[in-house]
Amino acid sequence: MSYVILSFTHKNSDLPVREKLAFDNTAKQQAVLESVHANKFIDESMVLSTCNRVEFLLFVRDCQKALDFLLEYLAEFSGLELDDLRTRADIYTDSSAVHHFFCVCSSLDSLVVGETQIAGQIKNSFKFAYDAGFCNQNISRLVHYAFRCAGSVRNCTEISKNPVSVASVAILKLKEIMGDLTNIPVVIIGLGEMSRLCIKHLQENGAKILLFNRNFAKAQLFASELAKPIELGAWENLAQALNTYAIVVSATAAPSAIITSQLLKSCNFERFWFDLAVPRDIDIGVVEGISVMSVDDLQDIVAKNLTLREEQARKAYGIVGRFTQEFFVWLQSLSVEPIIKALREQAKDAAITEINKAIKKGYLPKEYENNIHKSVQNIFNKFLHLPTISLKGVAHDPQADVLVDALRFLFGIQTEHSVADPSSRLDQIDTYRCEYDSTLQTH
Repeated sequence: MSYVILSFTHKNSDLPVREKLAFDNTAKQQAVLESVHANKFIDESMVLSTCNRVEFLLFVRDCQKALDFLLEYLAEFSGLELDDLRTRADIYTDSSAVHHFFCVCSSLDSLVVGETQIAGQIKNSFKFAYDAGFCNQNISRLVHYAFRCAGSVRNCTEISKNPVSVASVAILKLKEIMGDLTNIPVVIIGLGEMSRLCIKHLQENGAKILLFNRNFAKAQLFASELAKPIELGAWENLAQALNTYAIVVSATAAPSAIITSQLLKSCNFERFWFDLAVPRDIDIGVVEGISVMSVDDLQDIVAKNLTLREEQARKAYGIVGRFTQEFFVWLQSLSVEPIIKALREQAKDAAITEINKAIKKGYLPKEYENNIHKSVQNIFNKFLHLPTISLKGVAHDPQADVLVDALRFLFGIQTEHSVADPSSRLDQIDTYRCEYDSTLQTH
């Protein structure tokens, strides 16, 4: 059994390819995970689909057969050539898969190193797969430890100091173009996380926001929760806004372009549009007077970001390497067999100690020692029979890890591969569900 990651990112696939591979809504995620889960070589799966990456995290019985199946599925789904997908895909297995996933969760593999948005995206992807039954103990363990690793990177380095995201980089690019954004009107289309981040950064820079969202009631609710007011536009008036204002930021979850050349009119001013959606929201070709920037057009600012964070990134990679090693040691420590053995050894040692004390003090005759040992052993075997059966019965369920840690804590058991104080995890009684219910710094 192995961990496997199949990865298409900004490093190996340009935006048109990532658009075709995007699983940008729950229906698509449900469909692909159902197909993947039905494959006999794949036990667990989750998919992470963002503007910069499409990655499948799998726990498999046969790496090559699982990958062959998934690549063939993606070729049919996307319309891309199978050989092209095989050539461009990055594939990670076992320790390299764990290391890569820890890097992704710690934002070391992001387009903007140190951005905090990825943690929330992983949390949501895991929640969806876990609740739907596509991942269980093994992927849950990996995600659990990845969040621990990301927390350590965040706390022990300055990689996320003054956090940046693709949204903040887009606003920085806009500031380079426009200079001061105070009272500059900006049209925002969509109300997903990317749009909300853009609104946050724009308001911090004093811009005036005009928000368009298909669900007007949702936009009203969002606006009512903001400290600073924004203007709301009716969806049917979007075309008018596109031809009235110079700056547009679009980041919807639409399956195809929502802004086409049919909506455009000739204007006597230059327009700057940011398309932060995958698949892209804007499909107008080349139009004089309109500059359209996608996520892949933000590389120059990203390069500056990488230079500034290089030293902190080296330190962060060291933390990831350590957590990768510890993860496999931790996995070994979670086996129920050593715990069962340790419990029986503790019971046996306690019995021998107390019997020897009783014989030494004359409470028990020496000649009865062997029979007493046998009787006490039988008592403990009978007493531990039900806990043993129960532990073995849940050995492959997520809650087994919490039970093992609790037993280790309660009985002071240190198995051969124990790496941490088990009491540090006793707050996780609700199993791995806590990983996506807990508060993460994703702003």
